[in-house]
Amino acid sequence: MLNISYNLLANEYDLDKRVIKYVLDKEMELKSKFNNIDEIKEYNQYKVIKAMQDNNLNSTHFTWTTGYGYDDMGRDKVEQIYSQIFKTEDALVRPTIASGTHAINLTLSGLLKPGDELVYITGAPYDTLKKSIGLEGDMKGTLLEFGIKYKELPLKDKKIDLDNIKNYITKDTKMVGLQRSTGYSNRNAFTIKELSDAIDIVKEIDQNIICFVDNCYGEFIEEYEPSEFNADIMAGSLIKNPGGGLALSGGYIVGRSDLIEYVSNRATAPGIGKDCGLTFGMTRNVLQGLFLAPHIVSEAIKGSILLASVYSSLGFETVPKLNDKRSDIIQAIKFDDPEKLIKFCEGIQSASPVDSYFAPVPSEMPGYEEEVIMAAGAFIQGSSIELSADGPMREPYFAYYQGGLTYEHCKLGIMKSLDNLLKYNMVQIL
Repeated sequence: MLNISYNLLANEYDLDKRVIKYVLDKEMELKSKFNNIDEIKEYNQYKVIKAMQDNNLNSTHFTWTTGYGYDDMGRDKVEQIYSQIFKTEDALVRPTIASGTHAINLTLSGLLKPGDELVYITGAPYDTLKKSIGLEGDMKGTLLEFGIKYKELPLKDKKIDLDNIKNYITKDTKMVGLQRSTGYSNRNAFTIKELSDAIDIVKEIDQNIICFVDNCYGEFIEEYEPSEFNADIMAGSLIKNPGGGLALSGGYIVGRSDLIEYVSNRATAPGIGKDCGLTFGMTRNVLQGLFLAPHIVSEAIKGSILLASVYSSLGFETVPKLNDKRSDIIQAIKFDDPEKLIKFCEGIQSASPVDSYFAPVPSEMPGYEEEVIMAAGAFIQGSSIELSADGPMREPYFAYYQGGLTYEHCKLGIMKSLDNLLKYNMVQIL
């Protein structure tokens, strides 16, 4: 039985009928996996609603102030709700945090002092964070420039080298960093259990070491969050998972109250901390996006699983593999060919509701050494919870696909990407 949208896809979108049938056939094989995702979605949805109810959210919290932002009840309510959802003592959630990298850098620079040592135990961090630390480029104001020491523990077989953590911790180690998401790498995102096991080892070595988790792309993937398992502080972006596609900008930092105080003082100034800072009327969007986030994340995950099924069955290497446990929304595909990477991203762009008629081209991007190709026809610029795909123009030419506010949009993007590769004889469908 054909999908009722079959004729529309074939005629209005001019998709090859072989592509449509192939994707629909793969979809039929995934029902049991989708059922498990729905269970996690339901659990997280109830968790979010309970936090809003317990904190007596009401319509007056959607108003906002001007100037310094004194007595902004909505801003305070957002942070109380985030703190409860992530089960932490305190939270800093602000629209003025420009990105996930900004939230991470704010945390690191707020807690580390000259002479302190930062050790990343999940291998090399994001490309953009490398510049914030001072590992690449000639950036002013990096951690290294301010006398903060840095080193990283290489991965072992793409896993955290638990046995070797003790050899990287010194008397100067103030903080251990853990990146949950794959970033631009060829490894799976680390599960909460993997992160928790590593943090437990760090705490056994020295209970005072601050364990920081970069939670970007990972919110609401599992029933729990890393902050519930001994992580001291954690950060992420509102234009990724927790913003639910409605937050116009912003980031969050959750954790111990003493640590949040330091970070808040860095975000504004000592003596001001969390007490100032406009929300610019975004409170409703931030909270409504948070309310929708468990559902939207589940839609994105279903899209990633379908993509893995479609492309792995055509012989492409996918990370994670179809049956791997997932801990972020990202699905990577290895193309081993720059032209295939470009044609894949062109297909994703052509499925976008915004800027669908543009063709993405590799170009320089702030924070990256190589040119990056980025397909992102989003309602909110740079929103990674909306359907998008990108990748650095370097071997082995991975595309990193993420997001999708609806599963149907994910499916269309997959069909368009595959159709574009087929048109250029870069893939065969038997």
